Amino acid sequence: MAESKSIRTMAVALEGGSRSAVEIARECIASAERTNPSLRSFITVTADHALTQARQADARRTAGRVLGPLDGVPYAAKDMFETSGIRTTCGSRVLETNVPDTSAAVIRKLDAAGATLIGKTNLHEFAYGATGENGWAGTVVNPHDETRLAGGSSSGSAAAVAAGIVPFALGTDTGGSVRVPAALCGITGYKPSFGLISLDGVIPYCWSLDHAGVLATCVGDVAMVARHIAMIPTATPLKALRVGLVQGWEHKCEASVRDAFLAAKSHLQRLGATFGVIHLPDQAEARTVSLTIQLAETLTYHGPNLARARDHFGVDIRSGMVLGQFLSAEAYMQCKRMLETYRRAFADRMKAFDVLLTPACPITAPKVGTVDITVAKQIMPIGNALTLFTSFFNLVGAPALVVPVASPSGGLPVAIQLVSAPGSDAELFEIALMLEKMHARSPDPDRSKAVRWR
Repeated sequence: MAESKSIRTMAVALEGGSRSAVEIARECIASAERTNPSLRSFITVTADHALTQARQADARRTAGRVLGPLDGVPYAAKDMFETSGIRTTCGSRVLETNVPDTSAAVIRKLDAAGATLIGKTNLHEFAYGATGENGWAGTVVNPHDETRLAGGSSSGSAAAVAAGIVPFALGTDTGGSVRVPAALCGITGYKPSFGLISLDGVIPYCWSLDHAGVLATCVGDVAMVARHIAMIPTATPLKALRVGLVQGWEHKCEASVRDAFLAAKSHLQRLGATFGVIHLPDQAEARTVSLTIQLAETLTYHGPNLARARDHFGVDIRSGMVLGQFLSAEAYMQCKRMLETYRRAFADRMKAFDVLLTPACPITAPKVGTVDITVAKQIMPIGNALTLFTSFFNLVGAPALVVPVASPSGGLPVAIQLVSAPGSDAELFEIALMLEKMHARSPDPDRSKAVRWR
């Protein structure tokens, strides 16, 4: 294990001339290809494309026309982001030969910033799942322990960053699909306010709840990428940090996760934060609301694919779409109305707080093949457990960041989640940066470690 390189480290090396973009790209490509038989983090490694982009970055640097801090920096994209001339499969045999003519808006923005696309990352098929298990493309495993899951659905993106293959990656998040794998793999994951990062050219799973997101090794890197792909306003200065806690959530966690949550709370206290309990809108039906909308919308999109290639879908998403066929229009519309109710109530209750602090996942990375898990003496499906603290914030469209925290008990990665009111992404980054800096000053020898597959 060794500390992974950040975007800033690479940018400094490129600016100082100690590394070229081509050298860095070749190293990343070699790492992706070497580790893929075990990690299965990539569906497609775009070696020729990456080297072409890297050569162009080096030429610009030589000519004094550097595009910015991402010029020549490598990254990976979840295989739901369309890429011109490069296949986009969504982790499914249904789209095995799909090669788009145009790229997603986010990819185009990163092209304009000079970033180098190393490859398209593996995922839970069509983003339908939180474990990252995939019968066609292979299940992504956790770089910290290959017997364990990386989490999903943006599993390959998280594993690629955690393993040090690339410094950042794109993902999507419908119920926790950026934040869950970030937490399990020990990196930072960002879900923006709903609609802040364009989904143009991203193959949808659920229009009403899908968010594009970013995974990286630290908050600063995530913020840098986010500001290149979205219009994030300047943060409003915070006078006194008001932190909301959801009563009882820390008691629904494994000991190491609870330790990390309490450590983060202690750091915020040292920053002068005050704490209060937030009463979230009644969530008794929230998971039903979320799943109803997801199944109805994914069935709407995949209807033609289901008709032409039913047997090419994996068992889990096929069974989900079968359930979707039994949903009534009334049920769907009632759940859409509930979204508005949740959003109004959440916005109102967040007026008393600058940020919420919650655990990210109640458990650490589970073993591959885990079906059910016990959380607070309750047995629940593994997907429900992993998204226990994340899925509601997709319903309300709130920005959320998962930040790794070293647990006093050590072991597998653990993380906390910071959530703020919709539209306050800039303030969320400022708070997360303060917390990360405070954590960095903690005397923990295992802090900041990440797996390095070089």
